[in-house]
Amino acid sequence: MPSVPSFAPAPETLHTAVAYGSLGKVRVAVSPTGLCAVALGAADDAWQADLRRRFPRAAIQDGRRTYRVWADAVAALVETPGQDFALPLDIRGTAFQQRVWAVLRTIAPGQTLGYGEVAHRLGAPRATRAVAQACGANPLAVVIPCHRVIASDGGLTGYRWGIERKHALLRREGARLGVG
Repeated sequence: MPSVPSFAPAPETLHTAVAYGSLGKVRVAVSPTGLCAVALGAADDAWQADLRRRFPRAAIQDGRRTYRVWADAVAALVETPGQDFALPLDIRGTAFQQRVWAVLRTIAPGQTLGYGEVAHRLGAPRATRAVAQACGANPLAVVIPCHRVIASDGGLTGYRWGIERKHALLRREGARLGVG
């Protein structure tokens, strides 16, 4: 009996690297397509577990020799938010998440939007909670600036990498903050 060809995608390899900045460790993962994950201050075991959860078929390898410059570029973005960031991205998410993240990438350093304002820009004014969930699922800290989304009263709400980091990022960008 002839064998049936497999149509499952071949496993990919992710290469990881770490840089250090004023807000702690900046961890990156790079797929064959581009930067696919960025975490701020994550412990090594939590970072590895998150990568394995989000990329269950991927082989994860230490890429510090080759991809340290990628981690350094993200760390530089933390330190100087307005600079151009030209590394290729591999942004994975649902269609709605992709739409939210595209809006977030239009928010300039020093500016903020409320979750409801993001929902309005998407043409889905009742999707405030879904916008918040998409922000929480953001795989690329700082590169997709979900830290620039705040509560409608101007206060800071949860941030996957710590509210203190969110506040520090916004303060560094010169954002005007309300209550919080």
